[in-house]
Order: sequence, then C-alpha cells, then structure tokens
Amino acid sequence: MSKVILVTGAGRGLGTDIAREALAAGHQVVATGRRPEEVEKALGGPRDNLLVTKLDVTSLEDAEAAAQAAVDRFGRIDVLINNAGNLFTGYFEEISPAQMRRQFETNLFGPMNVTRAVLPVLRKQRAGHVITITSTAGLVGMEFTSAYAASKFAEEGWMESLRHDVEPYNIHTTVVEPGYFRTELLVDGSTIWPELSIEDYAPRTAPRIEGMRSMNGRQPGDPAKLARALLTIAGQDEPLERFVAGADAIEAAEAKAKELLAQAEASRELGDDLAYDDTTERDPCH
Repeated sequence: MSKVILVTGAGRGLGTDIAREALAAGHQVVATGRRPEEVEKALGGPRDNLLVTKLDVTSLEDAEAAAQAAVDRFGRIDVLINNAGNLFTGYFEEISPAQMRRQFETNLFGPMNVTRAVLPVLRKQRAGHVITITSTAGLVGMEFTSAYAASKFAEEGWMESLRHDVEPYNIHTTVVEPGYFRTELLVDGSTIWPELSIEDYAPRTAPRIEGMRSMNGRQPGDPAKLARALLTIAGQDEPLERFVAGADAIEAAEAKAKELLAQAEASRELGDDLAYDDTTERDPCH
C-alpha cells in the first residue's frame, strides 16, 4: 500500500537510500535536506511521486514549512523518518561546550522540531508512524563518543516516552538502533573532530581519529538493506517499537541487557529497601 513518507537528511548516506528504496517501492516521498538541489540530484531528478524541499532540522520554521509542503502536495503524511544527524566525536574534556550543544541541536532538538511539526497532521488523521534512527550508541556508551552517545541516549528516552503520548491517536513509534553501516556518517562534515586539545589525552586521541577515518567505507552493514527493512516496518499493522539493526547491534544490545540485569540484581541488597518505613506503596514514578 502506497504511503506518503517524509525523510530527513535525504541528500546523502542512509537518507538517500531510504528515499530511493521508498520511491522504487511506489511510495510518495518527501525528501528533505539543507541543500534541496543536492537531494534531487542524489535521487535522479524530479518525478511525480517525489517532493524535494529544504529542511534544516535545527529550524522549527523549516520543519513546519516542509510538513505543510508535504500536505499541500500529497494531502497527508503517513510516515516520518527522522534520519538526519551528525557525529561530534572525541574525549569529553576535548569536546567544547559549544560543540556539545551543537550535537544536541542536530541529533535531539532536530528530530524533535520535525516531529513537532508533523504530529498535528498525524493526530488530525488519527493515523501515522514516527520512526527515529538513533544508534547502538544510544544503548551502549563507548570511548570517544560522549557527545554522540549522550544525544542518542536522549533520543531514546524521548521516543520511549513519546510512544505513550501519541498511542491514543493511532500513531505508532519506532526507535531504530543501527550498528556499523556503510553510510557517510564518518566522512568529514558528518563527523566533527574535537576543538580542544589536552596533553593527557593526546596519545589516545590521534590513534582514535585515525582508526575512525580508516573505518569509513569498511563498515559491514548495507544501508540499502537497512532502508528496505525500515520500509517493511513502516508497512506493518503493528510495527516494531524498537528495531535493533545489524548483527553487531543485536550482540551489543544483548550484552547491555545482561549487564543491566546483573547490575539490578547486584543492587538489590543495598537498593531494594530505601523507602520510608511507613510507606506501603511504591511511587510509580520512581
């Protein structure tokens, strides 16, 4: 069944693959990016079932204009795929406060802006689906990724809570946690290196940067396959609420789940009896 699918960050990388696969499957696609001419070129030029429009996700005004353009052209929006993002990498002390804020502006407040613009359309329809691509780094913190992981962990919490907010209006949500896919996330421009330099970290920083640069183009995941999987989820009557994408991501998620269970059990003796002595019911909010 043909759907109207709005994709952010469609000018390159996974966003281009999602838009391309959606078009091939017969969907109507709203492909957005900061440079619309690059988006259109990446998708092979204009066509009847394609609307290309400007969208810098850090601008709520852009998001609202893109949502309105989608409705004006196709009459509705069925699926929003929050894909646009970037990677500020480095050890925490070497990432400047300004860089940390920019990371959150793009990776958290960006998809929030677009979702805020699209949800009124979905609520009016009493139907829709919000898919947000986070990362395995939204489940597992790793060395040299404190800014990126923080933004992705925040996305995870937002989306898990959003699901309960919009369920009454027949709006579904899916969080997608990819492992290493051969996208353009690791190219300069999508990956931003730390602005600060601290002597203590220097022996570790240079090898880390070189290692990440050498990984580009060698990631095991096929983004076209991921794009097709996302379209399958978008077509499900009861879509997955969480999609752990890639064998490496599934392994990492399983390890994290086991670690959490072990830590919960290890906390039991010290943490299980911390209520007031006269409390008979637990606070459901904590």
